[in-house]
Amino acid sequence: MAEKKVNVAIVGASGYSGEELVRLLLEHPHVNLSVLTSRQYAGQPMISVFPRFEGYNQAANLKFSNPSVELLSEKAEVVFLALPHGIAAEFAVPLAKKGITVIDLSADFRINDPAVYRDFYEKDHPEPEWLAKSVYGLPEINRAAITQATLIASPGCYPTSILLPTIPLIKAGLIDPSQIIANSMSGVSGAGRNVSTPFLYVECNESLRPYGVPKHRHLSEIEQELGIANGAPVVIEFTPHLVPVSRGILTTLYLKPPVEEANDFTHWIDSVTGCLETFYNDEPFVRITGDKRLPDTKNVINTNTIEIGWAADKRTKRIRIFSAEDNLVKGASGQAIQSFNIKFGFKETTGLHI
Repeated sequence: MAEKKVNVAIVGASGYSGEELVRLLLEHPHVNLSVLTSRQYAGQPMISVFPRFEGYNQAANLKFSNPSVELLSEKAEVVFLALPHGIAAEFAVPLAKKGITVIDLSADFRINDPAVYRDFYEKDHPEPEWLAKSVYGLPEINRAAITQATLIASPGCYPTSILLPTIPLIKAGLIDPSQIIANSMSGVSGAGRNVSTPFLYVECNESLRPYGVPKHRHLSEIEQELGIANGAPVVIEFTPHLVPVSRGILTTLYLKPPVEEANDFTHWIDSVTGCLETFYNDEPFVRITGDKRLPDTKNVINTNTIEIGWAADKRTKRIRIFSAEDNLVKGASGQAIQSFNIKFGFKETTGLHI
């Protein structure tokens, strides 16, 4: 019996996240890549731009096209949007209105409140009425909602690294939500295929620098999702850093117990440990290293796995929780495909590496 295949399009297929989608979906047994779009490479064979894919069966017949809603709606049942924020909405809403499943890797539909979007992205949202209709595509947290979604807003890379360790603890009342500090380090691919001076090789190599302080755009969705888990607004301190590696994110979270847990530090650490181990026990893409081994990006590069580990500090009465992920896979394209698998009833690990 032939395996079911879904016709899939990738809009913005020549960026870093788009290229990762191509790589992963070429290997997906339930996907027929029907459209790849890129204004820059329109008309060119895909393998002339990405020779690394020449050995794949589907690759020889794929050409880049100019994107249009008409083409996409005619040729695809699912459309992945790997576009900058502000542009994705131009395709997402017309396609969703036609009943086509849209999985958006941009920030256009991650924020529920148009005023918050305006505050962080410095422009009015082009389709504010659709913000409430989208589903935030964090599979381990919103799996049930993803199965019913037409428009899936795939999370940002930094938010994924922060939300997965903290949401279970906030829901369980095990951390003080007013005392969350997050420091993250990202590889340069997180900025996209950007030719501006700050991201040139000579500028990034042998250099470490913070950026987006104190109000990085991803902070809006981080605080939104933490607030939903908490049942009340949450404000955190978040400092991202650019580091001279191609890919990967390492996040360090500094967390304190709530007042009622503060007097028994050992019991609190045991509760945090039990909460995270239980919450993620059956999750294929969450690897809990606990206090036995600290997360390392080299262990997760090119996979859809996030590692989560921690170190208790009796002196400061805090716990430091660490997470490591590939910003282009679990932080972008792989997580989007994980949502695709959930939506269409495929095994969640299909086409993805653990």
